[in-house]
Amino acid sequence: MKIKQLAPIFALALALFSSAASAHRFHAGMVDISFNARTGNTELVHTYMAHDVEALLANLYGRQFDLSDPEDQEVVRKYVEGRFWIAGQDKTKLNLRWVGMTADAEKITVFQEIDQTPLWKAGAIHDKVLIDFIPEQVNTVNLNEGNAVRTLTFDRNNLEQPTR
Repeated sequence: MKIKQLAPIFALALALFSSAASAHRFHAGMVDISFNARTGNTELVHTYMAHDVEALLANLYGRQFDLSDPEDQEVVRKYVEGRFWIAGQDKTKLNLRWVGMTADAEKITVFQEIDQTPLWKAGAIHDKVLIDFIPEQVNTVNLNEGNAVRTLTFDRNNLEQPTR
């Protein structure tokens, strides 16, 4: 092949490489917390980038994980429960019940509930999910209280915050 013929192939390869390299320059997680008046439970929905969770698990355990496998989901459960909690106004941890999780190529979503507990009973939130693995990780927690949404941001310098 002549250089003229290789130029488009090289340009395509360079474009693919640079887009792959820049596709994941930020590391972020999101937790939406809201009270469900119908059930009386506070519901939590965590969303994290699948690539980050897979890299964490591979680093911790030295193997690939199938996040659709219940045994592998249990590993994620233990990790999240050890790094994310809500304390009541008396500073004791509230009981966050694991509901389940879903995973696809882009994200993992974790579902938890606090049974029969309104959101106003929360006093503080601790969130270091993935922050202990990726120093640049930033997690956002949205507290949905009726018509108002308050947002808390967690990073390696800010792991715990009051809810009020």
